[in-house]
Amino acid sequence: MSKWNLIIDVALCHNCNNCFIACKDEHVGNDYPGYAAPQPLHGHAWIKLEQRERGAAPMVDMAYLPTMCNQCDDAPCIRAGDGAVFQRDDGIVIIDPEKARGKKDIIESCPYGAIWWNEELELPQKWVFDAHLLDRGWTEPRCAQVCPTGAITALKISDADMARKAETDDLAVLSPEFNTRPRVYYKNLYRFTHDFLGGNVLTETGDILDCLAEATVRLRRGETCVAETATDAFGEFKIDRLAADGEAYVLEISHPDHVSMERTVQIDGSVFLEDLKLVRKEG
Repeated sequence: MSKWNLIIDVALCHNCNNCFIACKDEHVGNDYPGYAAPQPLHGHAWIKLEQRERGAAPMVDMAYLPTMCNQCDDAPCIRAGDGAVFQRDDGIVIIDPEKARGKKDIIESCPYGAIWWNEELELPQKWVFDAHLLDRGWTEPRCAQVCPTGAITALKISDADMARKAETDDLAVLSPEFNTRPRVYYKNLYRFTHDFLGGNVLTETGDILDCLAEATVRLRRGETCVAETATDAFGEFKIDRLAADGEAYVLEISHPDHVSMERTVQIDGSVFLEDLKLVRKEG
């Protein structure tokens, strides 16, 4: 059976908030019996964007992470809902807007914090994958429809095909340690979960420091090479997807015309190393 999945490319999200606005436009003041009661104008963000800044000048990047209900196959909210929350055959999880009234403990069951409490209606609420639109023939939820960069894609395919796609496209889910089996996948999630090591390599020509292009940069842990790259025309390099787990790395920089250098580096957040100078070989 085909089921709905969402793929979000973190590298393509530019923080326009169209997905957030579309969700508000669809649900504030609108009642969809069997799917969702009206969303309050203020206080709820069924789709919200987190942001993370990495690095320091002159090497800085920003990443934006749209988050929402993950439509989990092993959803804690279903167990906590005692019949008020269910998963449809197409994978979409629904909080019954009648049966869930007064059940505030459903909110606390979600480890992702994706369920919101409607004080006026005394009702837990969340993003419903726009199931009311899909059931009327729409081919995607509004968050995917309005995304100008194509960062959000909805797919209705079999679980086996989705598993193959996740492996082929290097997709990941948020907090896999929760063991909830989410149906929302992320591409380039490392920009939110990992760090980078960058730097600029220089060489001395007389009294002048020049950028050193095409220097080989290797990053090791013990004798294992974690990554290898080369400096660009400006003498800069960037090694990404590094875990800030407290263990030290060894940075090795070499060039055929220069004496190699090594430096021990601790990754506690993204790091930029300035003025890594290589000495020219004599003769």
